[in-house]
Amino acid sequence: MARTAVATPEEEPQRSPKSKPKRRFGRVRQLPSGRFQARYPGPDGVDRPAPETFATKKDAERWLVLKEAEIQRGDWMSPEAGKVTFAAYAAEWIDDRVLKYRTELLYRGLLKNHLVPAFGNRHLADIKEADVRRWRKERLAVVGQSTVAKAYQLLKSIMGTAVADELIRKNPCRIKGAGMPDTPERQTVPMTKVIEIVEAVPERYRALVLLGTFASLRWGELVGLRRTHLDLDRGLLRVSGALVEIGGGKVMEDTPKSRAGRRVVSIPPEIIPELRVHLDMFAETEENGRVFTGPNGGPLKHSGFRRTWNKARWGVGLPDLHFHDLRHIGNTLAASTGASLKELMSRMGHSSTRAALIYQHASQDRDRAIARALGKAFTRAQTNGHEKSSGTQRARKIIKFG
Repeated sequence: MARTAVATPEEEPQRSPKSKPKRRFGRVRQLPSGRFQARYPGPDGVDRPAPETFATKKDAERWLVLKEAEIQRGDWMSPEAGKVTFAAYAAEWIDDRVLKYRTELLYRGLLKNHLVPAFGNRHLADIKEADVRRWRKERLAVVGQSTVAKAYQLLKSIMGTAVADELIRKNPCRIKGAGMPDTPERQTVPMTKVIEIVEAVPERYRALVLLGTFASLRWGELVGLRRTHLDLDRGLLRVSGALVEIGGGKVMEDTPKSRAGRRVVSIPPEIIPELRVHLDMFAETEENGRVFTGPNGGPLKHSGFRRTWNKARWGVGLPDLHFHDLRHIGNTLAASTGASLKELMSRMGHSSTRAALIYQHASQDRDRAIARALGKAFTRAQTNGHEKSSGTQRARKIIKFG
């Protein structure tokens, strides 16, 4: 029987007690400085170092474990992805969108005046939450809150798209409420003043004031009206377009401000006779002619109407009243009728409930004020002893003594 050879201790391979198996993912090496560097193969096949070095080898190994888990989850993002400058990405962001003419002008103005000076040369990946907070505070010190809110909202939208494009991991715009413009409450005036304004403007503009108030139309929607949009026999008005001034005395046809802006509005019967007179005297005579025109014909421009409006508002003692405030007055009156939220949104042409809720809230406040005034009148009547015997008094006595 063959004998099995047994190795002597001298013949056994020598193993270092400190030797460890090779790392399964990535590698760690000590730098001349004494710190440790971690490197790993990315999913794209590129070998990359960690963005920072580590004080200990264990820290570097721990970072590699987390990086490997990130890759396995599908959350890995190329460090080079966010190296595009904000100015370049923002310009492309606007170019890629179908925007209203005035909206595009607003966005480009906000970029030029408020965002690019602060972030233009910065890489997307380098814009942090602290940078946004600092920028907002500095802007609030020099411009109005409403402008800063609009600029912040634009910044948030651009950075949100960068997240969706997988250029950055998270949106640095996280300030609660920073994108909500703090617009001042618009002026509300009594109906008697609206009548005074109607009488103060030249006759060719009376229908303009009436529809702006009682049909809740925006300026662009008013001057964009055509004869075919009016059905005075049924008391209806269809909003399907708007006229926009683009500078240099030029105007362009546009769609309403939002999809909800396309709507049909009922016209109060009391103002229809005035509208018929206007169509006979001042509107273009063609079947699809404009309802409102300037004194010399052609589209009515806000810039040309400004002098007339200024004279009228000063004449009735309301120098701060804007033409758009007429729409506000009409919306407030509509809310005071008890209209539902959906009904207000439909009439106003809003896709968001925010504005309609404001008018509903104002209506509820006014209703409470009316109730308080009625209660005070009742109390005064009791105090002065002017109550007369009535069914209400007899009923109260029955309740009290019955």
